[in-house]
Amino acid sequence: MAKLKRLVLHCTATPEGRAVSSDDIRAWHTNPVSKGGRGWRQVGYTDMIHLDGTVERLVENNENDIVDPWEITNGAAGYNSTSRHVVYVGGMDKQNKKAMDTRTPEQLEAMEAYVKDFHQRFPDIRIVGHNELAAKACPSFDVQKWLKSIGINQ
Repeated sequence: MAKLKRLVLHCTATPEGRAVSSDDIRAWHTNPVSKGGRGWRQVGYTDMIHLDGTVERLVENNENDIVDPWEITNGAAGYNSTSRHVVYVGGMDKQNKKAMDTRTPEQLEAMEAYVKDFHQRFPDIRIVGHNELAAKACPSFDVQKWLKSIGINQ
């Protein structure tokens, strides 16, 4: 058990407009490396925001500020035991060559509601992009700038 310290925002790093299912995520993350997966015991995200704005729970959690071992996801190496992770579908241009913010209006609305709810329940938890913890483009937008634009100053 560890104290929750951050909510990490991610993208699936898939082409703009391409749907991704929870089964896709589970396969990418938990299949053995020999079968194209990463061989992880658990997926990388607690929740996923689909193109239509639907939020799907991928890993149950206790909804408090303690991260129990059974709810740890593998979203950012070195930070997982003290983080929750949420991913939106997309993050790459249609040709899958360039990272870009591809959030649909529905995803923007859902992510804003999700993050505001999380921030209201846990005001001391830091909200960051994956790219603030690792040398990655993910989530393909400036999380701190976006947070300020929706009224969250941390």
